[in-house]
Amino acid sequence: MNRKTVAIVDYGVGNHTSVLRTFQALGHRCRVTSDREILAAADVLVLPGVGAFPAAMSALHRDGLASYLCELARQGKPFVGLCLGMQLLADASLEHGTTTGLGLIPGTVRPLPGLDWHIGWNSLETVQHDPLMSPSDGESFYFNHSLAFDVPAVYQAAICRARESSFTAAVRRGNVVGLQFHPEKSQAAGRQLLSRLVEGLGHA
Repeated sequence: MNRKTVAIVDYGVGNHTSVLRTFQALGHRCRVTSDREILAAADVLVLPGVGAFPAAMSALHRDGLASYLCELARQGKPFVGLCLGMQLLADASLEHGTTTGLGLIPGTVRPLPGLDWHIGWNSLETVQHDPLMSPSDGESFYFNHSLAFDVPAVYQAAICRARESSFTAAVRRGNVVGLQFHPEKSQAAGRQLLSRLVEGLGHA
């Protein structure tokens, strides 16, 4: 394994502890930080998140991180958004009105089609050949969300099905990846996917 330095973005919104422990268990060097020098020096940036989109974007802007994270991602820094962190990659969200997102992957976050909430284990269907995502096809991951990323098909890496509807479960645009589920709560399947992303994004 090629040991990497993973910076978990600290903006006051997110399940930092469980994400940190997961990456440490994979053998990587990890920091939970908002320090720009540490973020810039990291091999991989991870943006976790729980809660509401507007509050999360407000926190990123308050700390001056929104534009800086976008700058790093556009320079090619491997960037992984988890759960709400995936939704923040979008152009905008319709949660509690309309809020502008980071705009790293085109699309809009909307209420789940045909569902009030999606919580629990569900299987992933990869929709493009991607050496980092495809090995997870058919595996089960843990979800807990009420909105979904409506994204152009070219950026849709995986979907999930529930109650005769489907929604985006993972997105990718080059070095930027988003996972709607919680890989840190998804046991071996989650750890294996995170391992592939951390080790492969810088080379894919």
